[in-house]
Amino acid sequence: MAHEFPIRVYYEDTDLAGIVFYANYLKFIERGRSELIRALGIDQAALKADHGLVFAVRRVEADYLRSAKYDDELIVTTEITAETGARIMMDQTVERDGEVLFSANVVIVCMNEAGAPQRLPADIRRKLARKLH
Repeated sequence: MAHEFPIRVYYEDTDLAGIVFYANYLKFIERGRSELIRALGIDQAALKADHGLVFAVRRVEADYLRSAKYDDELIVTTEITAETGARIMMDQTVERDGEVLFSANVVIVCMNEAGAPQRLPADIRRKLARKLH
């Protein structure tokens, strides 16, 4: 089951031609991932405070297919595709009116504050399992 997060393109997101600057798609999908995690009932601040664990992006494979422009209404779709111990794999898209403008495969890792990989706590794995397709 995919999570959808709406975003509007603001002037600050664009270059002089009014086209979304390529790096901002990474910001858009970051927000989509954060909102999915929040929707699952996972409090990242509590995860850090209680367990000393954080999520970090390990890998992004991105395809820029079409340009978004100033004032476009976009939908960031995030889908968890797999979870293995310390990793969460996700597929994400940015769409405008049903047309995919950007797609990415993202690998997130769970790690301690020193940067070492750590297994996801069991309660978080259960929450993630409900979103796996």
